[in-house]
Amino acid sequence: MPKPDELIVDIAALVESGQSNQMSLTVVTSGAVITGRLAPEAMWRRRVSEVLRDSTHLGEFCAVFDAPAKQDGTPTHLHFHVARILQGTVGIPMTGGMYRVAIEDVTAWTMGDFSYSDN
Repeated sequence: MPKPDELIVDIAALVESGQSNQMSLTVVTSGAVITGRLAPEAMWRRRVSEVLRDSTHLGEFCAVFDAPAKQDGTPTHLHFHVARILQGTVGIPMTGGMYRVAIEDVTAWTMGDFSYSDN
C-alpha cells in the first residue's frame, strides 16, 4: 500500500495510546492472513523479551527487545500477540504467536479475528 490506510493507522494509534491489548484484527500482508489481538509496542516488546530470556539458545537476543521503542508520532507497525497465520483450516502456531507487521504492507483488513475448526 503506497499510502497506509488512515483507519488502520488510527486503530494502531489508539491501541498505542490506550495501552490496551483487546483489539482483535485480521490482516492480509504479502499473501499471508494474520489474525489476532493488537498490543501496544512496549507491551509486545516486553513479552517477546520474556520469551527469549527463558530460552537456552536465544537469551542473548532479549536485550534487543528490552530497548525502548523509537516512537516519533504515527505508528508504522501493528504488533500482534496471541496471533496465528491462517493456512486452510489450520492456524500456525496453534497457541498463538507474536507478529510485527508494517502497516504499509497491509493490503486488506477486517475487525475481529477469524477462528477455524476441523468440523
